[in-house]
Amino acid sequence: MAAPATPGEPQASGGLRTPICLLVLGMAGSGKTTFVQRLTGHLHSQGSTPYVINLDPAVHEVPFPANIDIRDTVKYKEVMKQYGLGPNGGIVTSLNLFATRFDQVMKFIEKAQNTSKHPIGYVLIDTPGQIEVFTWSASGTIITEALASSFATVVIYVMDTSRSTNPVTFMSNMLYACSILYKTKLPFIVVMNKTDIIDHSFAVEWMQDFEAFQDALNQETTYVSNLTRSMSLVLDEFYSSLRVVGVSAVLGTGLDELCVQVTSAAEEYEREYRPEYERLKKSLASAQSEQQKEQLERLRQDLGSVALDSGTGKDSMSPVLGPSDLILTRGTLDEEDEEADSDTDDIDHRVTEESHEEPAFQNFMQETKAHYWKRNNTKET
Repeated sequence: MAAPATPGEPQASGGLRTPICLLVLGMAGSGKTTFVQRLTGHLHSQGSTPYVINLDPAVHEVPFPANIDIRDTVKYKEVMKQYGLGPNGGIVTSLNLFATRFDQVMKFIEKAQNTSKHPIGYVLIDTPGQIEVFTWSASGTIITEALASSFATVVIYVMDTSRSTNPVTFMSNMLYACSILYKTKLPFIVVMNKTDIIDHSFAVEWMQDFEAFQDALNQETTYVSNLTRSMSLVLDEFYSSLRVVGVSAVLGTGLDELCVQVTSAAEEYEREYRPEYERLKKSLASAQSEQQKEQLERLRQDLGSVALDSGTGKDSMSPVLGPSDLILTRGTLDEEDEEADSDTDDIDHRVTEESHEEPAFQNFMQETKAHYWKRNNTKET
């Protein structure tokens, strides 16, 4: 069962909390940006307003209306020029700079959700074409965890079906998808794009029928086919719980089925992932609270020892001042103390100290002389 939404919180179909964040990942050329464009138009046609974010700083043009565009915040070419970086280094650095302000992006999403006349149902995030730049970078992890800690987040892995007809290439794609799943630890959907070129039924058959995949591998004679044959056994469990949807970003087919799978993945998030994030939040808040208590206790002990030392010369029955009393009364004298001090204001303390210094120096000289004569007499005897 999905967790109940709080009063006044918008809900998607099935009582889910909204918005649902869709983090779109995929290899370069797999059609991520075209897919986001088509999905944005589809959601608008269904009456569900999406909130679109572009995280690719090197893209020349964005074919969809982006609510937040990284290019408005970070100038990709200026980053390359200033830091002397290449294309990939410029993208990584741009993402790192943008991640330092991602808390503001979270506020923008919450504001759009709370103040919009038509509450947003989905947040679409288009990532850079160099998938490893986002998936395995610190900034990608920060952005993913920030979204997942507040909203239902689903990872969509866009795969080029036309380039995966070779079983070895298909296995490489599946291994990368599996690594992203275990890296993000979030609900996962594989979108097999470009079904207008070739239908994705062959890939579904390979995932469901081990023998069919082995037959396709038998046509390969390279050593890689042997490795692929061994790895296919490992991915059986991965295939069993994997959501797969065939989509054509050009024609717009398969998007209705994708929305059904997204709803199912969001329910999985509410059921299995959100409790874990809530537990992590509570444990972190508890650790911070304990640390603050320890710091306050050390401060109280330090200030308490000062209060005890200052009160040893007074009556034992007088109460010991606490830390707050010391802070409030520090530098403030009682009226009796002020009156006592005022009686000595006309005394020249410098003259008084000099009058005590001379007898003390004479006594010191006499003691030193006596000690010197005593030591000489001892040596002579």
